[in-house]
Amino acid sequence: MSTTLSHALRRTLVIAAAAALFPACAEHAPVAPEQQPGLRTSGADHEREIATREAVVALRRATDRYHRLEVALNDGFVLLHDCEVRPGEGPVGTVYVNLERLVDGVVDPNSPDALVYEPRPNGRPRLVAAEFAIPYALWTKQEPPAFLGHEFQREDEFGVFGLHVWVWQKNPRGLFEEANPRISCGPMT
Repeated sequence: MSTTLSHALRRTLVIAAAAALFPACAEHAPVAPEQQPGLRTSGADHEREIATREAVVALRRATDRYHRLEVALNDGFVLLHDCEVRPGEGPVGTVYVNLERLVDGVVDPNSPDALVYEPRPNGRPRLVAAEFAIPYALWTKQEPPAFLGHEFQREDEFGVFGLHVWVWQKNPRGLFEEANPRISCGPMT
């Protein structure tokens, strides 16, 4: 068996094993790009799809412990803003940011810059997404940063480029969209 085939087989087995573990979390099923039956993807699209799946698996693994907000707070995450509904976009959620990660300018699925929570009536917020952010001051290129082909959105009120990844709550608009109509900014009482 060639090294290339062995690597491809190993990657397929890792993805299959991860997919087999996720049904136990049906309410929080992994989010992956939607596929349309009957369409063939190019080599680049296939590679991006694999990279996206791997990033989702890494983000879920890296953020799993943060389902309990107090764990995130103990790890240095601080409240950036309460649950927000953006005009023309919809609910974004409550965002907690890790300032050390934010100022490093690195986009790493194993170490997201921020966590997004949905307020719940029982007072325990629910983790719904992770966010990558790069401060404007650290980005020297003309075009916004991108991750897996998805461009970061300007967030002028915070002075960063940001990209949400809805790894814990499916977003019908897409994995990397800013807002998610499936979450609510109801009171956290």
